[in-house]
Amino acid sequence: MAYGFLKQFHLATIAITLTLFVLRGVWMMADSPRLQARWVRIVPHVNDTLLLASGLSLAVLLGQYPLENGWLTAKLFALILYIVLGTVALKAGRTKGMRIAAWIAALLVFGYMVAVAVTRAPVPFMH
Repeated sequence: MAYGFLKQFHLATIAITLTLFVLRGVWMMADSPRLQARWVRIVPHVNDTLLLASGLSLAVLLGQYPLENGWLTAKLFALILYIVLGTVALKAGRTKGMRIAAWIAALLVFGYMVAVAVTRAPVPFMH
């Protein structure tokens, strides 16, 4: 029972994370002042914290840990790359072109993480 709820919660936070990241990327490209709204600076971080907590909880519940399971290790390193690229895309990129490139790269990494999770293989596209 707890596993089912936790998995659904994790999947919901993934969907929210992707939606908010795409929305903020579109606003970044449009130079929208909405990107500076208070809720935009808070809600994604709260959701991402819940996403990480639910992911860690699932790993513990299932007894699968990074550095022991190749697919989970791949997801962890991809998550770090996604965070770095997302930061460049939405905050640290010096030019709009750099921010857009980082945003697209972050979306590709996000897709990779989803594929790894679904296949439980570190190289999911060979599966």
